[in-house]
Amino acid sequence: MNAITQPTLSLEAAHELLGRARSACAQRGFAATIAITDAGGHLRAFERADAAPFLTAEVAMDKAWTAASFGMSTHQWNAYMSEPTVAPLAQHPRLMAVGGGVPILLDGKLAGGIGVSGGTSAQDHEAAEEALRALGLLA
Repeated sequence: MNAITQPTLSLEAAHELLGRARSACAQRGFAATIAITDAGGHLRAFERADAAPFLTAEVAMDKAWTAASFGMSTHQWNAYMSEPTVAPLAQHPRLMAVGGGVPILLDGKLAGGIGVSGGTSAQDHEAAEEALRALGLLA
């Protein structure tokens, strides 16, 4: 029997990533909610800034979940939703086709997702990528 091993982001690394994302959001001038999942989409680390609207909590978690689910950034889903064969996925309650969710890669393998919510979709995406890049977790 062959076993498939999945890389795991340590809790310490997840918290370091969370801190990097918080700094990236602050540099862009917005309060954010940040969610980090493992490769199975399970929440690994989470924080909502005092000034972040409560809706950002669910959105950030769903962005991280979506990025981990398919191993691609959430902003890419907008183009796919125009295809009739894929459009029904827009009805999935957790699929978040808004920028700010980016897959986490550890040694080139999918290890989870990060979701940032609180700025514009472009700001959220940039902050997530900046945090991942700082730790060498971006493709």
